[in-house]
Amino acid sequence: MPEQPFGRVRLVEMVVESVRVHMLSSQHVVILKESEKDRYLPIWIGSSEANAIAMRLQGLSAERPLTHDLMVSVLGGLGARVSRVVVTHVTDGTFHARLYLENAGGDESEVDSRTSDAIAIAVRTGSPIYVDERVLDEAGVEPDASDEEGGVDEERLAVFREFVNSLDVDLESGEKGPPAEES
Repeated sequence: MPEQPFGRVRLVEMVVESVRVHMLSSQHVVILKESEKDRYLPIWIGSSEANAIAMRLQGLSAERPLTHDLMVSVLGGLGARVSRVVVTHVTDGTFHARLYLENAGGDESEVDSRTSDAIAIAVRTGSPIYVDERVLDEAGVEPDASDEEGGVDEERLAVFREFVNSLDVDLESGEKGPPAEES
């Protein structure tokens, strides 16, 4: 089920579409894609988190556990699991997320998290990733968005095309592997 209502908030299920590098600035971005539509959410992240996400998407493991691997191991050792990750809001360009943890008794708790860390943990656990629809409305990009007259919103589409064209390597596809991590 791609859309899950939790209370009054409408959550939209997303998948990690790719992890990319901006050619000019060398900054990393993870691009989430709505499961059922062509709506995207680009989130700028640090290089360590980008590499951690991309490595897992490529099926690679570090020689020694990365922080996200350690977190998943600790949760498992405590009999807990990540039931879902939710990107809850965006403030001044900074995304906020929550990890929802379920213990062995079925009780659930939520933990504040950096969005990049939450996504890195989600790809390790296979947990679903949701985004509050208001975040998508504010920061998401929909290439086929229409304006009031029923045509394609060319200005918004041009911005999206320019953004994607400024990105370099798709780390997920393996065109260029992430740099080696120190152990």
